[in-house]
Amino acid sequence: MAPAPPTAPGADVAVIGAGAAGLFCALTAAAAGARVTLVSRTPLDGSASYWAQGGIAAALAADDSPERHVADTLVAGRGAARPSAVRVLCEESPARVRELQRLGVRFDADRHGALALGLEGGHSARRIVHAGGSATGRRISRQLAALAATDERIEILEGTTADALLVADGRCVGLRIRNGDGDSRLTARATVLATGGAAALWERTTNPAGSVGVGLALAHAAGADLADLELTQFHPTALVLDGPDDGFLITEAIRGEGAKLRGADGERFVDELAPRDEVSLAIVAELERTGAPAAALDLREVDVARFPNIAEVLARNGIDPRRDMVPVAPAAHYTMGGVATDVDGGSSLPGLYAVGECACTGLHGANRLASNSLAECFVLSRRAALAALGEPRVPRAEAVAAPIGAPPSERTRAALWRDAGLLRDAAGLRALLDDPFPVARLIATAALAREESRGAHQRSDHPDVDPALDRVHTVVDGAGAVALERWE
Repeated sequence: MAPAPPTAPGADVAVIGAGAAGLFCALTAAAAGARVTLVSRTPLDGSASYWAQGGIAAALAADDSPERHVADTLVAGRGAARPSAVRVLCEESPARVRELQRLGVRFDADRHGALALGLEGGHSARRIVHAGGSATGRRISRQLAALAATDERIEILEGTTADALLVADGRCVGLRIRNGDGDSRLTARATVLATGGAAALWERTTNPAGSVGVGLALAHAAGADLADLELTQFHPTALVLDGPDDGFLITEAIRGEGAKLRGADGERFVDELAPRDEVSLAIVAELERTGAPAAALDLREVDVARFPNIAEVLARNGIDPRRDMVPVAPAAHYTMGGVATDVDGGSSLPGLYAVGECACTGLHGANRLASNSLAECFVLSRRAALAALGEPRVPRAEAVAAPIGAPPSERTRAALWRDAGLLRDAAGLRALLDDPFPVARLIATAALAREESRGAHQRSDHPDVDPALDRVHTVVDGAGAVALERWE
């Protein structure tokens, strides 16, 4: 038997993933006195958060309120959002925006110095806070990364992969890591997954290549519950191009500033500011009706210079938004499902927490309201960091590693796009049950269990909403068994 890899000195909190959620969690824990190890597979500017174009949803305007934000989120969630999680997000998001300002993040302001609040689909008020227009993720991640890099309580391990969680006496006690120095074990009182989502499991996606559900696989292998894996949001306006920019996200904020969606006849066919599931389905119906490969996004009334990364990509592909229509169609964008957690990020496995897109509190229901995801990163990461400080010291029992196996193949990505895309049915989902990648099989298992169409989950063989499934969530345990649970 090969000897176990060496065990590194323990941390109070180990955070896996260095996007917005992971960085904010690490900084919060360190500020409370914890010794933190931050594990990042990529450099700190390689996370999905770094490329996020949306902003932070927060009720900061004089004519807005957390109650209105709650109402909008519940409507967008299509009857599946967890009310307790929604209230936590909407009540605490304004304070997190102010905290980010204190940490040095400079948000866009009007000429009087007040925050310039944007409007996005599904919101009844202007409540979207941006930094650098569509460069919000980059601005926030860059500032938080700089703070983490200079915090003496935070050890950052870049270029390091977590390939297993360590479990002893029924609780998570750390992780196994791999980098250029080989394998080692890192123990921690609390381990926080902040690994991002799984939307890159689909062949057409807005996400970076690494967003394939690694955190979900780690948690499942260790025995933690997952939830709502069937609920992946397809963003309606992703570029349709030949080449590396295919799938590039055209932020919803640009529709909030006047962009229009037009069909092959040049006419509008949908309310551009309707919730994302509604707009995506309308585009798919229009493409099926006309046989066109893409819908046309008309940006002629928009100052695209306010969205510099979009302007850069369009120019690189020879598209002049002052005269040309921009070809767009839906692409997999955001996973509402993930590691099942409470509103403090705690999972069903003691000692294991999850925050950001890899977590599922039930907040988003069946359709995420635009820009609630970055708000969730900061609200839930702070709560998880503080809760993690209450975990006991690591037990002396021998820890067992729970490895996740090989990464997904291109065949898996093609199969998910074909059989678990915006429209799916039982036959295609059953075919996925034999896929070699565990998370793909679990997605199919959850999608088969929800026999209805609701928000991001559209079953052609069950086209109606089943009222009996309001506020019901699909929970998959460590053995792969599915239960339908009502979360309040």
